[in-house]
Amino acid sequence: MSVQQYDEIGEAFEGFKALPAVRYGEVPSFLAMVGDVRGRSVLDLASGTGFYSREFKRRGAADVFGFDISGEMVAVAKELEERDPLGVRYGVADAAELRPLGQRFDVAVAVQLLNYAEDIAAMERMCRNVHANLAPGAELFLFNQSPDYDFAGPSLAKYGFVTELTGEEAEAGPRVRTTALLDRPITIVSTFPRREVYEKCLLAAGFSELTWVPLTVSDAGVEAFGEEFWADFLANPPLEMLRCRA
Repeated sequence: MSVQQYDEIGEAFEGFKALPAVRYGEVPSFLAMVGDVRGRSVLDLASGTGFYSREFKRRGAADVFGFDISGEMVAVAKELEERDPLGVRYGVADAAELRPLGQRFDVAVAVQLLNYAEDIAAMERMCRNVHANLAPGAELFLFNQSPDYDFAGPSLAKYGFVTELTGEEAEAGPRVRTTALLDRPITIVSTFPRREVYEKCLLAAGFSELTWVPLTVSDAGVEAFGEEFWADFLANPPLEMLRCRA
């Protein structure tokens, strides 16, 4: 993946969490799927500026280690940790080249990670490296773009972002351009892997019990915007989650 596109974003990435789709869809859905982390060790892959790392520590995780390929993102995460110390550890690493971390984690989470693999072999390496750092029976929770999203459907702009095909094709699937409609819009290019690519790589790495989990909109989101506002988002979901076991 291009590290540069994330190095250039830095702290502005925190703004993603204020977008309606993220605040009322991604965050509550993902936290609900991961569930109770009290007393458990959590590995946060592609941790960015540490949003979920901090959240899991606040929710009682015994140990949280977040890593990201972007040194700038990790620098921001460490700065936020210094401002409000929670005891979260961070490091810079490429998931496709990740070495044993010296401990086996109880839980791993990955928000938008596998879609940055350069090819299917790199995605499988990512999955194998994650598996090697998990305790037997540990769970991996992934948050991805939905492989079934219809790009010809209604615009997602009112939910805070737009995503479109670039016209390029990668081995794992087409390339997509996603723009977060912040005060200063941020655009990120990634791959749009096919569903069977995700499944093949995870199974090859030793994961089992693969389960795709749909996003829901929180009650707070319905209260803030009304049910009709979310109709397009739920009819053609742009995002989907996946859980599996080591």
